[in-house]
Amino acid sequence: MKYGLAIFYFLIFLIFAHAQNGVQGFVIPSLAPVVKNDGAILFKLLAPAAKQVFVKLEGSIIPMQKNKAGVWSGISKKMEPDIYTYNYIVDSLTIVDPSNPLMRRSYGGIGPSLITVPGTPAEKWEVQNVPHGAVTREVFSSSVIHDIREFYVYTPPGYDARENKEYPVLYLLHGMGDDARGWIQTGAADVIMDNLIAEGKVVPMILVTTLGYGVAGTVASPKSFDQFTKSLVDEVIPLVQKKYRASSNSSQRAIAGLSMGGAQAALAGLNHPELFKWIGAFSSAFMMYGISGFGMGAKISSLDSIYNTTFPLLDENINKQVKLFWISCGQSDFLLGNNHDFMKWLSSKKINFQFKETPGAHTWNVWRRNLIEFTPLLFR
Repeated sequence: MKYGLAIFYFLIFLIFAHAQNGVQGFVIPSLAPVVKNDGAILFKLLAPAAKQVFVKLEGSIIPMQKNKAGVWSGISKKMEPDIYTYNYIVDSLTIVDPSNPLMRRSYGGIGPSLITVPGTPAEKWEVQNVPHGAVTREVFSSSVIHDIREFYVYTPPGYDARENKEYPVLYLLHGMGDDARGWIQTGAADVIMDNLIAEGKVVPMILVTTLGYGVAGTVASPKSFDQFTKSLVDEVIPLVQKKYRASSNSSQRAIAGLSMGGAQAALAGLNHPELFKWIGAFSSAFMMYGISGFGMGAKISSLDSIYNTTFPLLDENINKQVKLFWISCGQSDFLLGNNHDFMKWLSSKKINFQFKETPGAHTWNVWRRNLIEFTPLLFR
């Protein structure tokens, strides 16, 4: 009797799987995207009632064709090794890939699906056979921002809270639209650190990624940057110092970020050199210092005024305190001009900085590489 029931349920499973697929085989393997040997990506989606389906892959649109089973398929051009985002456009509806659990989550929702085109040898953002660190989610009630928020802490391989050894700390900030998970989920920062530490290219360090919005429930507000900085300084850093083997020496503390987070990193770092000796600003939205209207239509003279207001005490004396101020931006980034304007203002104040202009636009493909290049410079 029990064997009969087992066979019955197995047959039901096969029928269900067949109905969900429209093709023979199991659900996930048959419809998950496949990276070909030449780097092209084959996409498949079951949508028998759809009239038109496309793949939106990193901004490019790929038309798909439907077979008799109702499965749409399309193939990309050769893609260089990297992590890419994509969505399906089904008639007028944009959706994530239902056969792929990997996706970019954003503040208040979910974003596109993610797929990795592997490199040979493996790239730094690919999981490799090396010792791995751990990522811990921390939740706290902010008395500054008046909400309950989270941050994530990466501890390197070999970290032991029972030991007296202290580690340097890098506070890593996300951009607008992302949340505290961004650098881990999409940026693969923990994987990058594992691989760089294994190669001896970086000092083993703690990594902290925290929510970057300084006003509860909104991504942009005139108070956002100031309140975020206050919460970081008064709440997050003390919590990290209390719960982890984090060095209290400012020469062992760095801050960096991308886009909005890059502007926040520069704001916190340059205004608090007693706390941060290493600053990284990737593709930074410095015009957000004029947060009302974001300064988008402002002239250079008005931006200079905004920068003077944002950094009222900044002068060349900071060069004796900050060990590194590293600025980078992609050659095709829409913020490249704003970065040049900000650096022109820094030069007028005789502030030392290093600048790296890289290929690429305002994307994670650039920022992962920024992290790989920036972190080996720290804590030396």
